[in-house]
Amino acid sequence: MTVRNLDPALMPRSVAVIGAGDEAASIVGVVLENILRNEFSGGIWPVDAGRTEIMGLPCFPDLAALPGVPDIAVITTPPETVPGLIAELGARGGRIAVVTAGKFTPEQRQRMLDAARPYLLRVIGPSSGGLIVPAARLNASTAHMDATEGRIALLTQSASLGFSLLERAAEHGIGFSQFVTLGEMADVDIGDYLDLIAADGHTRAILIYLESIPAPRKFLSAARAVSRLKPVIAIKAGRSAAAARAAATHTGELSGADLVVEAALRRSGILRVGGLAEMFAAAETVARFRPLNRARLAVVTNSGAAGVLAVDRLSEVAGQLATFDPGTIESIGGRVGRDWSESNPADINADASPEDYLGTIEAVAADPGVDVVMAMNTPSGLVSSLDVADALAGGVTRGMIGGKPVIACWLGGAMAAQGRGILRAAGVASYNNPGGAAAAVSHLTNWGKAQAAVLRVPDREAEQAQRATPDGAYSRALTVITKAAGEGRRMLTEPEAKAVIAAYGIPTPTTRVARDVVSVRGIAEALLRESPKIVIKVISHQISHKFEIGGVVLGIATPAEAVAAAEGISDRLRQGRPDATLAGFALQPMIYRAGSHELILGVSHDPVFGPVILFGAGGLTVAVVRDTAIALPPLDAGLAADLISQTRISRLLEGVRGIAPANFPAIQGALIALSHLIEDFPCLRALDVNPLLANAEGVTALDARIEIDPEDLDRRGPNPDLAIRPYPSGWRREVTLKGGTYLLRPILPVDATLYPDFHAHLSAEDIRMRFLAPRRSFSQTHDLRQTQLDYDREMAFIAIAPSGEMAGVSRLSCDPDKRSAEYALLVRSDMSGRGLGRALMTILIEYARAEGLEWLEGMVFAQNRGMQRLIASLGFTAESMADEPDVTMTRLRL
Repeated sequence: MTVRNLDPALMPRSVAVIGAGDEAASIVGVVLENILRNEFSGGIWPVDAGRTEIMGLPCFPDLAALPGVPDIAVITTPPETVPGLIAELGARGGRIAVVTAGKFTPEQRQRMLDAARPYLLRVIGPSSGGLIVPAARLNASTAHMDATEGRIALLTQSASLGFSLLERAAEHGIGFSQFVTLGEMADVDIGDYLDLIAADGHTRAILIYLESIPAPRKFLSAARAVSRLKPVIAIKAGRSAAAARAAATHTGELSGADLVVEAALRRSGILRVGGLAEMFAAAETVARFRPLNRARLAVVTNSGAAGVLAVDRLSEVAGQLATFDPGTIESIGGRVGRDWSESNPADINADASPEDYLGTIEAVAADPGVDVVMAMNTPSGLVSSLDVADALAGGVTRGMIGGKPVIACWLGGAMAAQGRGILRAAGVASYNNPGGAAAAVSHLTNWGKAQAAVLRVPDREAEQAQRATPDGAYSRALTVITKAAGEGRRMLTEPEAKAVIAAYGIPTPTTRVARDVVSVRGIAEALLRESPKIVIKVISHQISHKFEIGGVVLGIATPAEAVAAAEGISDRLRQGRPDATLAGFALQPMIYRAGSHELILGVSHDPVFGPVILFGAGGLTVAVVRDTAIALPPLDAGLAADLISQTRISRLLEGVRGIAPANFPAIQGALIALSHLIEDFPCLRALDVNPLLANAEGVTALDARIEIDPEDLDRRGPNPDLAIRPYPSGWRREVTLKGGTYLLRPILPVDATLYPDFHAHLSAEDIRMRFLAPRRSFSQTHDLRQTQLDYDREMAFIAIAPSGEMAGVSRLSCDPDKRSAEYALLVRSDMSGRGLGRALMTILIEYARAEGLEWLEGMVFAQNRGMQRLIASLGFTAESMADEPDVTMTRLRL
């Protein structure tokens, strides 16, 4: 589903509570008591056939008797009654149901969804604890307390954990714009609510607690869209295997391998934290400041020991301590007027006055080599911590000094807590220990890295222009894979696997196949004329890991040694794996590379997120060293570089002790080649390149294994299993129109920078015709939302003029069932009359047909004669709308 019909949840005006039971002990009683205690001003309508009154409110016998259509209906009855109530609510016109009951059978769950579908009624739950909207004074939940109003939304699968977060939030002085317990997410899930809250002006940051991600493509799309607009901080349960199993048991969904979840959250711009305390600490920081690409930290303290603790913790979170400019040291000395540490941390001693503190902080904030300032204070009988807090609070503007974020760490008990309160009120993120303060700095940089990943949308055509995939790569790889599938095999042989990756541009050594021992001598003689030594490996369709059965012999120098090696392999195979059939031997040169590193590249298929790519330290010890990282495809050079940087071996690849740096573009190219393979072949289930030898000259894949699913051979790319649908670069078109040749292409996130100029060239009348109402301006949020798309459910084609300016845009947004889509068109006013509208609509219609949509529809002003003529010529029908006579509904059957 999508955000359809969810808007009333942001600011409900009426609520129905359906169920029976004792006022004090029942769920109905708790929900109603919470609603009444908050003095909700909208309609409150209990529904219970057995009562006429509850808690002083009139009680209605059924939904049909309600005085109006409720924005939200909380259903507290047992599972077997829910489908019927959902159908009644939908027939009454209701659009949102919150279902509190749990333990639905699969059949009951499906009946509930089937009952909701005809009405597009949205279901929150089952096992939901309800929702709280403080701005509406609505607490329609089973929580034991209320939420104070604030600018943070909290979305949680677990009601019980959510209610504990309410208490922690109160302790931190944090209020909420939305508090929603989603339960089992049979319909409305985290992705839907992220989409909904993205446009909510009352929400500045979003906290989420996840146990499962049932619709990963939708979740990632929504997360990528909203995280560009406001910070999203997540706890994902299931870091350990045991916890993952417990989470899956709890929610009834797969939770995904933790490394894959980590990669998915990073790619979607979400800041992941490890626990509840860290969640609120992160919210304290990222909700106040912008993300940072780097955070060179300056520490100002009245205690050298406290400063050392901060530096220790900073190093643990891969932070960077700033080096003061000589002018900064001189400035601090002039302000403080006595001995101080003259280095970072700036220890200005226990008797530092409030003026000393503020002056020193202002000095280090002015240093161009400083990005963030940490102000630390320990209790002292010489100077009051509260006075220092007051001075700092008076010197900051929106939590910053000189445009640099200020993070406070006030150590101590009751007085320190009062000091932190003073600072928080002034917008200063404040912590009670050096670890939390140092971690806050890392949250800003981690968020910055996540934001950078969100902006990347790999464009395969543009990538290939720089790093060309060999001609005929797909057809050559398909021939090899088809042969294996035709023989009913899931595993390709090593020569076959190498042929596939070589087709996509990953270098491999010359590999010759000997069908039997007799054939080995002649092939060995030929190879030894080109290489001083060779390698011989077993080929067996039943053997994947050749070293484990002695199936690899290295350093062979003569044909006779090659024959002996083949005979030995054959003997070991018969003894160790009598079930395996010898299919031959692979012979290749022994590769020597000075200053080389053994790497591993891999592909696996996660049950939740689909195909993922692995990179790390390779060789025989890969399982012991465990230095690997994971990323979601598709990749480009930037994302590949980010994946490499997450491993320890990346530092060795940069060069060490006289060894030249490895050829990073070649390594990145190999990762991109795997990404393209995944996109093109949905039948690919697993792939290992181990080792990939890498040095300054380039890379060579010494061994490879590929597993396929023969039943998926007929599925074609782009791979529908990808959690992130690839950018549809194949939909580029050039059209020659009046004024020159225009490029039509799918929109990219970077196109948000083109929108301000585009809007500046729109007439007020064109804006009114497009948006069906006057608009004075367009926000940055609007521009970002227009350019960050999930290509699986939305599409926008942008027209680029010969000058490079944005000339127009057409777009469609699919209904939840992907049967129909709403379209829109907008052409720059000074470029109208050139045929751009027809060109943009034509490519949009072609795309909609290719996607299998049945209908395109959209509302057009009746007086918009130009648009009416255009769509009529394209085959659209038009009907006047009874409730809006000035607007026509236009439709095209595809």
